[in-house]
Amino acid sequence: MIPVGVTRARMRALTLLLVAATLQSQQVIAAAAAPACHAASGAATRPLVELYTSEGCSDCPPADRWLTSKFPDAEPPPDGARSATTSDAVAIALHVDYWDRLGWVDRFASHANTLRQYAAMRADGASFVYTPQVLLQGHNFPGWNGAGMQAAIAAAAARPAQAALSLDASAAGDRVTVVADSRVVDPALRNDVKLQVAYVDSGLHSDIRAGENRGRRLTHGHVVRSLESVDTLDDKGGIHARLVFERPSEAGTMPMIVAFLQRISNRDVLQALSLPLAACGSP
Repeated sequence: MIPVGVTRARMRALTLLLVAATLQSQQVIAAAAAPACHAASGAATRPLVELYTSEGCSDCPPADRWLTSKFPDAEPPPDGARSATTSDAVAIALHVDYWDRLGWVDRFASHANTLRQYAAMRADGASFVYTPQVLLQGHNFPGWNGAGMQAAIAAAAARPAQAALSLDASAAGDRVTVVADSRVVDPALRNDVKLQVAYVDSGLHSDIRAGENRGRRLTHGHVVRSLESVDTLDDKGGIHARLVFERPSEAGTMPMIVAFLQRISNRDVLQALSLPLAACGSP
């Protein structure tokens, strides 16, 4: 029976409003209950490989392909089963901007990446930078495309970890919120470390219209889109950071968060960790 003074149309409208409010409430509860993604480093060291590259450099495309093929965590897994720990090393590609003045502006390049490469140069006692350049554990590794690289990665990965890292991430809309924690095993090193957290993506393409690679279509993996550094110790002697990354307007195929702990004095990388965002609310 419909209450007196309430028309059937009014009753239908009230019912629809009630249903809509219930659905919205359920969605809010589900979103609040959805767990953030998590990754944590283990008892062994996970090495960091850095490639310094540019779309304006004709020698760089082979190095870009090498990085993608050797470190397949940057490629989307066919069955969704691949985890952040299937590769012995974490890989990142940093595009530098000093090639931009020679005819083609690399949209992935930044001056901050160039400054980072120069800092690595000074730490190694070198007098110049170049592309493509590969660093392993913060230091130049000229034989990156030979068998020695895999042996060096295996040796680094076999060492007990000097630091512990953990990552928690949650994605909503155009933002990814990351909570990163790190702790150094040796207390003497705690004032000589910096935690660095990057938003990284793969499957990015460019049709080059000028410069040394004119007429070529380039594909990039492990590209650092944003990199943040934190060096403030908490009251327990570790580094805790809460960071918010804006998703780039040009999305790739496998966004991930990469964190690594690096010594300030000599650029040694103590530990690295990666967290794919595929299960963290990433589109």
